[in-house]
Amino acid sequence: MDPRLPLPAVLEHAARVERLGYDGLHVAETVHDAMAVALLAAEHTERIVVRTSVALAFTRSPTLVAYAAWDIAKLSGGRFQLGLGTQIRQNIEDRYGVPFGDDPIGRLRDYVGAVRAVFGAFATGASPSYESTHYRVTRLQPYFNPGPDAETAPPAIYLGGVQRRACALAGAVADGFVSHPTNSNPRYLTETCLPALAEGAAESGRDLGVGFEVVVGSPVITGASPGALAAERQRQRRLLAFLYSTPAYAPTLELYGWPELGPRLRELIRHDRWDDLAAVLSDEVLETLVPSGTFDELPGLLLDRFAGLGQGLMLNPPADPSHDDAFAAIVASLQAG
Repeated sequence: MDPRLPLPAVLEHAARVERLGYDGLHVAETVHDAMAVALLAAEHTERIVVRTSVALAFTRSPTLVAYAAWDIAKLSGGRFQLGLGTQIRQNIEDRYGVPFGDDPIGRLRDYVGAVRAVFGAFATGASPSYESTHYRVTRLQPYFNPGPDAETAPPAIYLGGVQRRACALAGAVADGFVSHPTNSNPRYLTETCLPALAEGAAESGRDLGVGFEVVVGSPVITGASPGALAAERQRQRRLLAFLYSTPAYAPTLELYGWPELGPRLRELIRHDRWDDLAAVLSDEVLETLVPSGTFDELPGLLLDRFAGLGQGLMLNPPADPSHDDAFAAIVASLQAG
């Protein structure tokens, strides 16, 4: 979903996604509160899963997140999943005004533990008993506890991440993993993400073949015609150029031998040359990292590219609703594949 949609437009978009046959809707967190948007989407749909992708953990109390997630899960009949991520230090400290800390991976591990402890308290009606390095949650008087509630299933927790340690953490403690748009290339998934997920799972004695879901968050360039495809290619080029200016998102660029691109993009930003960012990403870079094809080509292209790399795939619906019938067929083909 376009994260800049005004809240009234979220209602129609969520219903449209459901009509197109999608299995779920990802709610990003940029200019709106992800939990509020997820609540709207869940309220105005009947079938699809609504997942935050991803809500920022360190800007919120784990208990407050547990309250919101439990409420949305209960309202939706179990169709809500809680996607969490760390973001980068500059955004957490300078945009949100809260500490980031020196151990974000350890802190996120403890955060997931605290949220799950509160879920358990809601289910049983008892107080939580969770103490860790970064979080202590031990008090939940009956007046503040919505339980006991044995009917509501605790929402699944998904983690997003790029670096190897973040992927390993997801394998160790999460119910699923959502790869970042800048690092969803098959080579990066194969050489970094999937091995790290497996390492984390092994350390925790888990079997990722039982109930764990990998969602590939790759951007996709598509259009109904070659002209529409070209216009979308330029839009994606601008967006990816902005994203790759962030040092934390550089691993795929480094993997392919393009480590100089990130510093070049950051230098342009330092001089407020935002309109020049896109020119840094050549056609070779874009074609290597992002699948591109017309509507007719798309199902085969995506199935060939990502076969065996995950159980879910992100794909934005077309901007023009007049293409919805054609896109519903694409969604059905991907599900069948």
